[in-house]
Amino acid sequence: MAVSGRKFSNFQGSISKVSAEDFEHRCEPCLAIGQQIEAHGFCVDCQEYLCKNCFAYHQRIKVTKHHHLVNKDNMTKHSVIKAESDECTEKCQVHKKEVIKFFCPKHEALGCNDCIVLNHRACDIDYIPDKCAGIGDSAEFREVLWELDQKVNEVEDVIKQASHREKELNSFHDKLLKEITTFCKELNDRLDQLQKQIQTDADRKKSTDKQTVKNVLETCTNISSDIKQLQSRLQDYKASQQNGQLYITMKQAKSKLKSDEIKEADRSLEKTNMQYTFEQNQGLVNMLSRQNAIGKLALSSLVTSKERKPIETLTKKINIEITTKSDQYLCLITGCVVLSSYRLLVADNHNAKLKVVDIKNKAVIEETTLSSKPWDIAVLPQDHIAVTMLKTEEILIMTTSGKLSTVHKFPFKGACGGIAYHQGHLYIVCSDPNGVFITDTQGYVQNKVLLDNKRFRFPSYLLLSKNKKHIFISVYGSNSVVSIALQGISAEYENKDFKSPVGMMMLDDGSLMVCCSGDNGSIHCISSDLKQGNTMIEDLSYPFSMCYNRDQHEVYVGGNINQMIVLSPK
Repeated sequence: MAVSGRKFSNFQGSISKVSAEDFEHRCEPCLAIGQQIEAHGFCVDCQEYLCKNCFAYHQRIKVTKHHHLVNKDNMTKHSVIKAESDECTEKCQVHKKEVIKFFCPKHEALGCNDCIVLNHRACDIDYIPDKCAGIGDSAEFREVLWELDQKVNEVEDVIKQASHREKELNSFHDKLLKEITTFCKELNDRLDQLQKQIQTDADRKKSTDKQTVKNVLETCTNISSDIKQLQSRLQDYKASQQNGQLYITMKQAKSKLKSDEIKEADRSLEKTNMQYTFEQNQGLVNMLSRQNAIGKLALSSLVTSKERKPIETLTKKINIEITTKSDQYLCLITGCVVLSSYRLLVADNHNAKLKVVDIKNKAVIEETTLSSKPWDIAVLPQDHIAVTMLKTEEILIMTTSGKLSTVHKFPFKGACGGIAYHQGHLYIVCSDPNGVFITDTQGYVQNKVLLDNKRFRFPSYLLLSKNKKHIFISVYGSNSVVSIALQGISAEYENKDFKSPVGMMMLDDGSLMVCCSGDNGSIHCISSDLKQGNTMIEDLSYPFSMCYNRDQHEVYVGGNINQMIVLSPK
């Protein structure tokens, strides 16, 4: 599609003298694209001389239409003499107190001294004060201004199209509402009639089934009464040693036991084991005149809804390689979360990186090197994550939309470890001081629970209970997971085979799956009340963190190896 832009013919009205003439003032936007045009006015806000066309255009576009413009006769008194300066004053967005002074041509990135040291140490860097002299007279400057001018025209063209489209949408919407109102009025009368008919069918079916159930209840009640009488008579005849009567009653009892009355009652009951559902008729518009225009009463076998059973076993499926060429150490995955059906984000503590893993293609597709070693990750709304930085005692808020990047960060007093998110709040477990701190996403502490240093020597990870009333904490170097409330400890699971619990995840029924990084690396399942537990899989190499992909029905386990272990739950 052709892009609309300012054509050469648009400038003809401004060219009153040839470019070789010596004007007192020239139009600066036109000068940037090689046009020598006499100035017609001056913009006080932009401190620029403008030709007749640029002066008019300046008044039209949204960005500059409120600027203070003066005509040719008054522009001299408002203009100022601009002294050239090579000084850089703009602050770095990442390092707020530092000034941008460098440009990396390789990555096309501006940065302060800290940015260059951290991210561009191996690049050839331009020092801006040395490179900016005379930049205002360069071809690059003129080209940028010309391209910006074209882009503004392009935006204006899209704005016109959008405004026209908005009017069309309003018109279409009004017409649609009228059609819907008319159609629904015609349908309502017919629907009322059909509704009564299908309700009559449902009432008839319900009445028939209820009578069947009533008959079954009466039959079974009579059978139960007869059996109880036989039981009583047998006991009485035995006690009174009336062997003749005892013999007769025993034979009567055997005859009763052979009866099919109960089976027949059960078969009658099965016929009522139907779920009542409404089956919509997809051809409603064309079938309004037919008997079953909106649908009919559909009968299907009743399926009893049962609570999903906890995962009982885990089996190894595959391993996904997560090393990259720039890794210097063996990977230690201390945190992992599922971003989507086929994307996994892991925190590689040893290499101070976050890595995005393509689950389908089993490969790392993106990595971001951080200034320090990350520990755990929590998923936030709107494609954001929170990352705990154990050593530097800070929390990073990052976006996962596009390339991973830091939105903002805040300091956190204490060695922050495991992190969770719920309804605008971050739950962070840390040591020194030992406790659980509840903050907003800006870092302001809303509440806290201090933990006993003896029991919680190394609190490592946390999970919120299903009802959000308790917090589960795994204690590294111990044999226990502890449940706490804001008032204190509420429960504890402890087992001698439960060695050095770390990463956890919650199942649909509220039970926990916990990584144990002890000698015989294993994963355990613990009930939500912390009263029962069992080993689900053993012989894993130092499992440390885990997460569950419900779409793929897979569990991912990271640890002190260069692979993510993929487990299949059953």
